[in-house]
Amino acid sequence: MKKRKNKIYARIRAAIQLFYFLFFSSAYTAAFGGVKYIAAQLGAGEEIQWTAFVAALAGLCGFTIVFGRFFCGFACAFGSLGDGLYASFQWLCKKCKKKPAKLSVRLCEGLSTVKYLVLAGIAVLSFLGIYPRLRGISPWDVFSMVRAGNFRLEGYAPAAALLALIFAGMCVQERFFCRFLCPMGAVFSMLPVLPVFALHRSRENCKKGCSGCTRKCPSHVELPEDGSWETAGDCFQCQKCIGACPRENIHCGWKELRGNEALFTLVRAGALAGVLIWIS
Repeated sequence: MKKRKNKIYARIRAAIQLFYFLFFSSAYTAAFGGVKYIAAQLGAGEEIQWTAFVAALAGLCGFTIVFGRFFCGFACAFGSLGDGLYASFQWLCKKCKKKPAKLSVRLCEGLSTVKYLVLAGIAVLSFLGIYPRLRGISPWDVFSMVRAGNFRLEGYAPAAALLALIFAGMCVQERFFCRFLCPMGAVFSMLPVLPVFALHRSRENCKKGCSGCTRKCPSHVELPEDGSWETAGDCFQCQKCIGACPRENIHCGWKELRGNEALFTLVRAGALAGVLIWIS
């Protein structure tokens, strides 16, 4: 019964990811455009106006504060693409009877700080007015162009090479870009999240020595205890830990929703769609 439930939930998540990839793939770049715009306006000493980019940034940040990083786990085009590449690479290795390459936990912990340096670097370059002149270095610009059917990549060779390296990393390590390089991930991870919708674990019911939820988590997050106001900033809200727990000890902070996480996922997907439609 548990395996069947996990399979159904995996299909729901895949359907939501496909929906957002097809219809809201530009949400990530729009929100990131808000970060660059605000930094550039501050550097130029000009007024920050309510543009579409600022609306996208404010909308996604507000949604994240309420519901956690659901956008990262279900709606980000880069994240969904990474999940697809990682799953395909794992399947290929299994078919070829080869053990897939994987980064060590210690290395992953060290690399997780790089995204903050990427965010700071781009913010500083935008503040100084330099970033707009560095045409052809942004991998997400190339991704957006290709996604829109524009393959005229003259002058974007460095960005295309970076994107290819990111794709290779996505194959080897689950959520490679999200964990290590994503500047918007750095922004979202620093936001407070309402504990009522964050994931928690009832540790007193855990089997001694069990670490199934942490091993299943793409970010190796140690979930806070039940009743705690702590939230894990690097939690993508993918909820894989819920299916990995043999005793069903993982749930959101709202008691009435325990056991109904799939329904709650659909509610959040609908709320996010409403936010993105409003932004559009």
